[in-house]
Amino acid sequence: MKLIAPYYVQKERSRKLIPAPSSTKNATKSSDPEMHSTKKGNPWYFGMKIHSGADAGTGYVHTITATAANVHDIAKAHELVREDDHTVYGDSGYLGVEKRTEIRETPALSGVDYRIAKRPSQNRMTKAYKGTNWDRKIEHAKASVRSKVEHPFLIVKRMFHASKTRYRGLRKNLLQYDLFFASANLVMCLRAGRQRGFSMTTG
Repeated sequence: MKLIAPYYVQKERSRKLIPAPSSTKNATKSSDPEMHSTKKGNPWYFGMKIHSGADAGTGYVHTITATAANVHDIAKAHELVREDDHTVYGDSGYLGVEKRTEIRETPALSGVDYRIAKRPSQNRMTKAYKGTNWDRKIEHAKASVRSKVEHPFLIVKRMFHASKTRYRGLRKNLLQYDLFFASANLVMCLRAGRQRGFSMTTG
């Protein structure tokens, strides 16, 4: 089972965007050419995006990849699904992922059950209806599973203070976030009470 999500880190209201310096007051007189601007809500942000895949059972992140901030979430979905994954959860940014060419033409990916959250506007049930809103219950169940993918992001941002890029270029920043997410996995492992196993492995 698999969770996929893009990871941005920014201010608390938009904590999933990783901003990069847009200033041109540097030796090259230019901003980072591998970073781009994207609009989230009303504000525009300049930086990069980390797309991550996490295990639905443990919440541990197993795959990340980096793109400029203006690359759509769904463009990297196929790189986050492992060959042995049978179910994938994602937010509404991944709607239509099963129709992508790279998904349809890969047998290991085309047979996966993609359980993608619907947009709120797709829920046609009115407040006047007094019965059980099964659509809302189904979406709540999806969200309860998919929410596990958010926790490593919180650790990376608050514990490791990785709220902005520290290098120029995607590759160097991706290597650093590889370390951050691996460390976040260890933090979650220790918090789950697996100190003894961790100590035996490393000691």
